[in-house]
Amino acid sequence: MTRNASRVPDYLEHIQQAIERIRRYTEEMDETAFLQNEMVQDAVIRNIEIVGEAANNIGKCDPDFADQHSDFPWTVIYALRNHASQSYLKIDLEIVWKTIQTELSPMHQQVVKLLQFRQNRHPAPKP
Repeated sequence: MTRNASRVPDYLEHIQQAIERIRRYTEEMDETAFLQNEMVQDAVIRNIEIVGEAANNIGKCDPDFADQHSDFPWTVIYALRNHASQSYLKIDLEIVWKTIQTELSPMHQQVVKLLQFRQNRHPAPKP
């Protein structure tokens, strides 16, 4: 059973919020500080799981939307989420740090554009 396609904006917002949390948690850190801070590592990994789960939900509830925006790494993000949740003690934190530094900003920009695109195509009903 597929989920309602109207939930796509909610899932995109979940991705956006999780990315913003990761940024807040790590903005004052360098790699060494990140690698020494288990609490931040746990928070970041949890939010990676949220991003991946929301991306997967978009593919389930509106596969056409996901296909139309195939430049967004839906399946890669979900695979990262699966790795984070299933291999929790074997996560390469240096790769997590590099992902934060290189992938989060472009992904955030893409999510903002996808939200705008979706809202322009499906505006909220007027009261």
